[in-house]
Amino acid sequence: MKKYVLFTIFLLGYIGFSQEEDKEKIKALEASNNYTWDANKNLSEDKFVDAEVDYRKAISKSSENAAAPYNLGNAYYKKETYSEAFGRFKQAGEIATSKADKHKAYHNMGNVFMKRKEYEKAVEAYKEALRNNPKDEETRYNLALAKEMLKKQQDEQKNDENKDNKDNKDNKDQDKKDQDKNDKKDKNEDKKDGDEGDKGDKDKDQEDKKEEGDQGDKGEDKKEDNKEGDGDEKKEEKKQPNQGDQQQKQQPRPNQLSKQQVQNLLEAMQNEEKKVKDKIDAKKVKGVKVKNEKDW
Repeated sequence: MKKYVLFTIFLLGYIGFSQEEDKEKIKALEASNNYTWDANKNLSEDKFVDAEVDYRKAISKSSENAAAPYNLGNAYYKKETYSEAFGRFKQAGEIATSKADKHKAYHNMGNVFMKRKEYEKAVEAYKEALRNNPKDEETRYNLALAKEMLKKQQDEQKNDENKDNKDNKDNKDQDKKDQDKNDKKDKNEDKKDGDEGDKGDKDKDQEDKKEEGDQGDKGEDKKEDNKEGDGDEKKEEKKQPNQGDQQQKQQPRPNQLSKQQVQNLLEAMQNEEKKVKDKIDAKKVKGVKVKNEKDW
């Protein structure tokens, strides 16, 4: 019996506490709704700052008022403050108890994602909105548009990746061509330097041999010229007495030559000497060889 009495007292106390708590929640929700009403009024009169303050008071008063964060999200959305708007729509969707309120919150979240070109997230938000209200044609249209924009975005990204890959491949191919070209150029230059070195050594050897040959030929020509000169002089010396003898034979009295005969004899001797000298000079000129200059 005692236990029964205690249980009854506890139950009555709990009920009384719950009723008191419910009264406080109801009171807080009513205050939140009043601030929401004031905020809506200020917003309609273009008093955004005052409306923002009232919406924030409404949200702080009650966590069950989904209208306050939703309306504040709409206010931010119109101001194009999309990050703040998304946060309030998300808050409204989490505390909303009816499907209609959840549908509106997720629908507007999808709109924020569309503005930010986050099409994949927009698709998911619109799908969640349709789960709460499958009959909403506006949400269905937005979902189709988000899917189309997402496909276009993915195609563009794929094309950009292919282009980047192609550019990278072209750059690598060009770098390889340039490297091969430089390697070939270096190889040709090394080969050219080696050939020029061999050619220089060969030309130098040929030049040395040529100079030795020229000097040998010069010496031989000099000896030949000396030999021929000596022979001509001896021949001339041998010849002159004969001519003198012939002239003496023509003259019956050699001791009594006339001036004309003496003059003729002197001219003849001079002519012979000149011939010998010209011949010797010609041999000397013939023996001197011209050395070609190297064409570097």
